[in-house]
Amino acid sequence: MKKAHIITIGNELLIGDTVNTNASWIGSKLTESGFFVDKMISIPDDYTPIIGEISESLQKADLTIVTGGLGPTHDDITKKAVADIFDSELVENEAVLNHVKAIFETRGFIFSRSNREQALVPECSKVLFNSQGTAPGMWFERNGHYLAVLPGVPYEMKHLMNKQVSKKVEQYIQDLDTNIIEYFRTAGIPESTLSEKVGNLDQFTSNGVRVAFLPNPSGVTIRISANSEEKLVQLREMLQDRAGKYIYGKGKHLKLAEVLGELLIEKNMTIATAESCTGGLLSNKITDIPGSSRYMLGGVVAYSNDVKMNLLNVSQNSLEQYGAVSKKVALEMAKGVAEQLGADIGVSSTGIAGPGGGTEEKPVGMVWMGFWINGEHFALQSVFTNDRLINKERTVMVILESVRRRLLGVDSLPYELKPEQA
Repeated sequence: MKKAHIITIGNELLIGDTVNTNASWIGSKLTESGFFVDKMISIPDDYTPIIGEISESLQKADLTIVTGGLGPTHDDITKKAVADIFDSELVENEAVLNHVKAIFETRGFIFSRSNREQALVPECSKVLFNSQGTAPGMWFERNGHYLAVLPGVPYEMKHLMNKQVSKKVEQYIQDLDTNIIEYFRTAGIPESTLSEKVGNLDQFTSNGVRVAFLPNPSGVTIRISANSEEKLVQLREMLQDRAGKYIYGKGKHLKLAEVLGELLIEKNMTIATAESCTGGLLSNKITDIPGSSRYMLGGVVAYSNDVKMNLLNVSQNSLEQYGAVSKKVALEMAKGVAEQLGADIGVSSTGIAGPGGGTEEKPVGMVWMGFWINGEHFALQSVFTNDRLINKERTVMVILESVRRRLLGVDSLPYELKPEQA
């Protein structure tokens, strides 16, 4: 299998000012293309480590992707370092120069000497023309090893990877393994429990078949990969058999709200939201999906008790007797928003998001979620974490997955929670 290295350059990556999304995106792209990503490293804007890491990768990897350090500022020295590695002069590229000039003219900026230097490229390189910015990419070859040097701006890097580097890989790098990768998206089940339900995978993971569990606050993704379609047939069937009711779909970027939206359209049903502790996140997830106006009627962020009473018809007695974070209030919120907006489904959230505000009786992370679905009126209660954002994310996931399972008639709810009827 062909090896690839990824080198990201920039002090901002190392001190945490910038999240290194480039490395993960490139890693995924190369893996899907059939490479084995053998190394991924971030280094400072310093001549010596740049020279050292790139030189080493040119000896050990079939393909090296470098991003960062190509701008007009004093600390952008990647181009100079690469030119020295290949013992090549920097020469002015007329096409790049005209492109940079045109950008500055269009924007009404003064064209300076440092901007002109953007058009300098190592003479031995093949220019990867960057229509999205001023810094061109560069392609190099040495003894059958290939190097792509790209800007660090994510949308510029992705443009060059998709439009130029991919073509160079097809042209110069042969015998790449077929690499079939599939993602099974699950919700409402912890990684450890999911792993137990899936069971031992030894009989399926020989001959290059790989399985990985990728957890995040919204759910666990199961990634499977192999170098042929035939090797995945039994593994797919096994996953559906053992974990099918937790799998809401396939696809790396598939969203739970998208699947629920398709189900609502199929059943010609509408939904409305009443949110306290999730603060509008649930409505946001639902309306992130194009076409959600076909089923999403609206929502109310009812943070205060006055809003709960005046807009959702929550009774003052329920608030005084049970408190805002309670089964009773969650139920009234869900039914109230459905009736007020004329929706088939009403859902609600009320809880102690944290990190403060908890009590022994109602600890941080306790959330009540209310549901009004076709006249069925029930609530779910769970205690999540001490992290405010994770609590909001998990609450949203439980609500979306609960509605999905109810509409499909699945005989369980997320985290095996037991519904408490009104």
